[in-house]
Amino acid sequence: MLGWMTERVLPNKWPLAPHVHYLEASIIREILKFSSQPGVISFAGGLPSPQLFPIDLLKKVAGDVLEQYGAASVQYSLSRGIIPLRELLAERATAAGTPTTPDNLLVTSGSQQGIELLARAFIDPGDYVLTENPTYLGALQAFNYYQARYVTVEMDEKGMLVDQMEDRIKQYNPKLIYTVSNFQNPTGISLSEDRRIRLCELAARYNIPVVDDNPYGEIQFAGKQLPTVKSFGADEVITLKTFSKTLTPGLRIGWMNGPKWIINQFEKVKQCADLHTSTFGQYLAYEFVKQGLLEPHVEKIKADYRAKRDRMLKKMEETFPEGITWTTPDGGMFLWVKLPEEVSAKELFPKAVEQKVAYVPGQPFYPHGEGQNTLRLNFSNATLEEIDEGIARLGKLFAETIG
Repeated sequence: MLGWMTERVLPNKWPLAPHVHYLEASIIREILKFSSQPGVISFAGGLPSPQLFPIDLLKKVAGDVLEQYGAASVQYSLSRGIIPLRELLAERATAAGTPTTPDNLLVTSGSQQGIELLARAFIDPGDYVLTENPTYLGALQAFNYYQARYVTVEMDEKGMLVDQMEDRIKQYNPKLIYTVSNFQNPTGISLSEDRRIRLCELAARYNIPVVDDNPYGEIQFAGKQLPTVKSFGADEVITLKTFSKTLTPGLRIGWMNGPKWIINQFEKVKQCADLHTSTFGQYLAYEFVKQGLLEPHVEKIKADYRAKRDRMLKKMEETFPEGITWTTPDGGMFLWVKLPEEVSAKELFPKAVEQKVAYVPGQPFYPHGEGQNTLRLNFSNATLEEIDEGIARLGKLFAETIG
């Protein structure tokens, strides 16, 4: 049938937009290719524990959705999200201290789409985004697509050093301030209450939107629960949330909570992207929460993750040599490790894979490429036995390297 063609098709010569050529594949996705090899214990992915996915409950709720809502549950729906889900999310946000109406909410295909919509709506090539240092790699990928530049603020055990922000704002005039305020990916650190207040004061003074990416806030298993950034900042803050960490990531149900005017703009941007988020997925999440199933399920997640965090910390204390430090998060899914300055986590990675254990080198989480001596460990997706063995293997490798 293609005999009429006289020239060979060369897709690699098609005229893509120049910036597409400079996109890099996610290092985490690339590392997963190695960590999926037989026998490798992986602390590399940002994966919730699949053993905790409520499969039987989801089967029941899926049947309830089809029985109760019928064709409407699988039909096209509103770009902003189905009304029952937005009403429910608004009630929950208000009860948690952030007065919210359904008009403040846009349901997205995971919170990652929320980041992409923000980048698409705000960023022109060369614009600055102010971030923590390090910060979430998926946000950097979304911002990089639109050719953003970065101004960064260092972190300590209480989160970003907000006192550094004002001078940077004056110098670089960033379009957005991006933070992961609770149990940050990658460090596991949370922004302290006084710094949340100061962050919102600066955002209001200079009229810069704060993007609070908060996928881990419900997975707190230790420490004092902090008020949300939005409870201090109100309309200065756009919050991103998701069911990916508390229900299942495959549903791809997230949402944005912001001022009504900006949500109206994001709705138009989303219509260009995918018309709307999965109708069936939205009804499934709505009924799961409405039937009172989410809170008991989250309690199981918190108990499981705390046990795994505690086991990982204990084993690191036993096996890691002196000169290595790490964070102790009160929730979320990650620990952050710092090796001595002269040791490269990236260069050590192939040796770790030889020992059948994987992690994520920390350098890609830094917008300007620092952090060669850092790495991220995920504790949620491993068994206790895998944590014992995998951390022991890393401890042996680090001891041999650091000597």
